[in-house]
Amino acid sequence: MNTPLAIKGVRDGLLITVPEGDWAEVLPNLLDTVQKQTDFFRGARLALQIESRELSAAELGRLRDTLAEEEITLWAILTTSAATRAAAADLGLELELAKPSHAERDDEFPLESRLQGEEAVLVERTLRSGHNIRYAGHVVVLGDVNPGAEIVAGGHVIVWGRLRGTVHAGASGDESAAVCALDLSPTQLRIAGQIAVSPGRRSKTMPEIACIRDGQLVAEPWQAR
Repeated sequence: MNTPLAIKGVRDGLLITVPEGDWAEVLPNLLDTVQKQTDFFRGARLALQIESRELSAAELGRLRDTLAEEEITLWAILTTSAATRAAAADLGLELELAKPSHAERDDEFPLESRLQGEEAVLVERTLRSGHNIRYAGHVVVLGDVNPGAEIVAGGHVIVWGRLRGTVHAGASGDESAAVCALDLSPTQLRIAGQIAVSPGRRSKTMPEIACIRDGQLVAEPWQAR
C-alpha cells in the first residue's frame, strides 16, 4: 500500500514532501499519486522536498520529463544533498522556494485559537479569463470568478460573488467537499469525480451550495444553519 504524500500549496505552486525510502520504491508512489489526480495536478508547477536523498541529473531529468507528459512542470528540488543540488542546478531547477513577502512573514505567527482547522487560501480579487488557481486545501474568493477562469481545490471552494468560471472542489477525491457562491452559475462544476454544467441563467439569483448527496451532485439554497 502506497504511503500518502504530503501536498502543500506554496507561493509558486505545489510542494510535495517525498518520504524516506529507496527511490526505486518511492518514485512509483509519487507518479501514482500524480496520475490518480490528473485534474488537480494538470498545469501545476511542482517542487519536491527530498531531504538528503542523492539523485543524479539523469534521474531528475527522467522525472522532469515524466511529469511533463502529465502537463506538470517540475521547477524546484529541495534537498540537503550537495550532489543532488548540483544535479538539479545543472538542469536549471530552483533549489529554494521564493522568500515570503512581508505580509506572508506576518502569517508565520500562529493565531491563538482553540479550534483546529485545515489550510485555506484567501483570494481578494475577481478572477478573469485565463486566471487559474490550484490549491491543495480550501479556496475562498472575495470577488467574482468570470468565464474562462478556473479553480481547482483539494477541499471546499467558497466564492463571495458570482461564480461563472470552471470549478473543481475535492479534486483529490474528497466527496464531502462543497462549492458555495452568492450566484452559482459555473461553466462547469465538479466535486471529486462528479461533474455538472451550468443550468443556465436564472431570473432570480440566490446564494447556493453544491455538494454530493446520495451519489448525485446537487445544488440547493445556501442558508445559515
